[in-house]
Amino acid sequence: MSEFTVSGQFQARDGWQSFEMSVDAPNESVARERTYANIGSQLGLKRTEVEISGGDA
Repeated sequence: MSEFTVSGQFQARDGWQSFEMSVDAPNESVARERTYANIGSQLGLKRTEVEISGGDA
């Protein structure tokens, strides 16, 4: 498994909030899905409220 750094922003009460997180995943697609799942479970957001702008291996 590789470690990906995924960055983006999510919609908070006072506007858009930036984030960057490291995710262990076999490929970039899985890293994006895990990011959606993590942000959604931690903050109670839907996928439409999260925008992923980039991911690096």
